[in-house]
Parts: sequence; C-alpha cells; structure tokens
Amino acid sequence: MTEVLPSSDNAGDDDADREAVEQERAKLREFVAGLSADDIKSGGWFTKLCTQALRSYAEKATWEYFQQKYQGVPADGIVGQQIKLAAKNAMIEGGITSSLYNGTIVATIGSLGGASPATVPAGVVTFMVDLTYITQLQMRLAYDIAVIYRIPLDVDDPEDMMKLVRVALGIKAGEVARGSLKFVPGLVRQVLKKYYSGPVLAAAKSLPFVGKHLLQRNIIKFGIPGVGIPLTILVNRYTTLAAGRYAKSVFRDEAEVIELADTLIRRTQHLRLMLWVAWLVINADGKITDAERLLFQRLTRLARERHQVDDEQLANVVNIDPDDVWHRIDAEPGDLSDLVYAAERVAAVDGDLNTHEKTVIAELRDRCQRR
Repeated sequence: MTEVLPSSDNAGDDDADREAVEQERAKLREFVAGLSADDIKSGGWFTKLCTQALRSYAEKATWEYFQQKYQGVPADGIVGQQIKLAAKNAMIEGGITSSLYNGTIVATIGSLGGASPATVPAGVVTFMVDLTYITQLQMRLAYDIAVIYRIPLDVDDPEDMMKLVRVALGIKAGEVARGSLKFVPGLVRQVLKKYYSGPVLAAAKSLPFVGKHLLQRNIIKFGIPGVGIPLTILVNRYTTLAAGRYAKSVFRDEAEVIELADTLIRRTQHLRLMLWVAWLVINADGKITDAERLLFQRLTRLARERHQVDDEQLANVVNIDPDDVWHRIDAEPGDLSDLVYAAERVAAVDGDLNTHEKTVIAELRDRCQRR
C-alpha cells in the first residue's frame, strides 16, 4: 500500500522523509485548488478535509498494520514512535512552507474578503497547503493512537468524528461538561456548546467553526517579521507533539478502562450480580463520569457477547435502589469476594474513592463477610 504514515526515523532517511512530505503537499495542493474562497472563509474546508483525510486513511491505518510494522513492541512504544515521527514530518513541512513565503503573505489572507466566492488568491494557496497538511497530520496522528490502543472510532459516525476532532485539538471532555471553557478559543467554544447541547448530528454542522479557528491560529505563525521560518518549524513541531501527547493520555486512559472491564468479566463468578453492584457503585455519588460510563458500557457489552447475559431489568432501572441490590446479595449463596473486588475496582476507575463510594463498598463487604 502507499505509505501515508510517518515513514522513518533514521538520519539517512531525511531525503526520503522530505520527499514523502512533498508528495503529501502535492496532494493537498490539489485539494486546496478545489476550494472556493467561501470554503476557506466559512471554515467549510475543514469539513471537506475531514472526509478526505480520514475515510481512505482509516482503511489502511489498522491495528494489524501497526502490529506488523512494529512487531513485538508494546502499544506505548508504538505510540511514542508515531508521535516522534509525526513531529519530525511537521518540522520538515514547516521548513518547506516557510521557504515559499514572502513578507506580504499574511496580507494576502485579507484579500479573501474581496475575492470572488469561486476563486482563491494565489498567495493563499501556499498558506492553505500548510494549514491542511498540519491539520491532517494531527488528525491522523490522533486516529493512529486510538487504533494502536484499540479504541474503536467510526469516521462515518458524527459522534466519533467530533471526539477525534476534540482530542486532536487538545480539548478536554470534562471542560465541556463543567462549562469551564475559558482557556479554549472562542470559536471552539461555540462548536462544543452547540454539539453538546444538541443532537449528535449537530457535530457535522459544527465542523466549519473549527475550520475558522484553525485558519486564525495558522496566521500567527507568519505574522512576526524576520522569524517566519524558525517560528513555523517550531510551532508545527510543538502543536503536533501536544496533539499526540494529549491523544495518548485520552486514548490510553480509555484503553485501561476497557482492559479493566475485560478483567472484571473474567474474574467474576456472579456476572449478572456483578453488573448490579457495579451500577450501584457508579451511582453512589449521584453523578457518572466518562470513565464510569465507558466502563459500564464495556461490561454490559462483554457480558452480552461472551456470556449471552443481557439483563433487561437492570437496563430499565431509572433510579437504582440499594435495598434491591442488598436483597440480591443476601439471596446469593457462596463466596462473594469477587463482588467486593469488582466494586473496589469500579469505584477507583475515575480516581480516588469518595465518601459515598466507600460507604457502599463497606456495606457490600460487611454483607459478603457475614456469609
């Protein structure tokens, strides 16, 4: 297959790396040539790039591909290498782009305002090739990291696509839930608020706002006279490293949750009852975190797929009644220590145990020890 992933990390391969970057830039130049001035001004270019950058790529960047390329290397090692290679390519591209600029390039961006809706000023093309290259590189890097940690993402699903965009831009999911977005650029705040307050399909409509934000961010790299080349190279490297490291933290945490779910399913001798206990612990403090939600979704999925356990009664619960769970515990014979273990692991999935979780676990332990 055509090599679309970062290619190498050996000093002797610098020419090959540069050639690969040049080839990708040539493809993106064709992409940019198909954009209108309105596409760029409105941010619509980003929506189109997401479609081009990820659909065909997702077919090639599979877990099997990385396993074959890095045989015997654990996931953390592969991710570290991908981040390093992506940052290297970002620096190469920054050097190429900067060498093509002159002192008036930033001013040409302003010419979009008076441009025909169907035309793009020639000077803007080079700017947009740089912008689309770095955006595509960071989106693909985030996708790579998800794949390596075996986090399923469907690029045709608006919810998964928005998640990938959020991670690639380094926006923490919790910031949205708490409303503490003061450090996130204004345009990104708009897209996130719109997405999280409306239906999932609104995510697709929100992508142009992200495009506007990225357009503005990219201008900064070329707005300081005399330092264009080194600044562009360093900014490309920094933003790519930041994107990769954040994607690693997000998807690695999810991988740990998924791994925990697999462990709990394998270790329990009381699968159906364990699900009730897990849901009781998760609801102990009256709020459900992303990690807890992911864990329970994974537990129910594995229970269904591996053991054909699909508890409709639990699925229909609105407010879980602790007494109902205790009644189920008291009616179960034998050693129930696996339930205590599961409860402790579930409670710790999102950090230190709080008072409510400790209370539930203490009650559970007491009932199980009385047997």
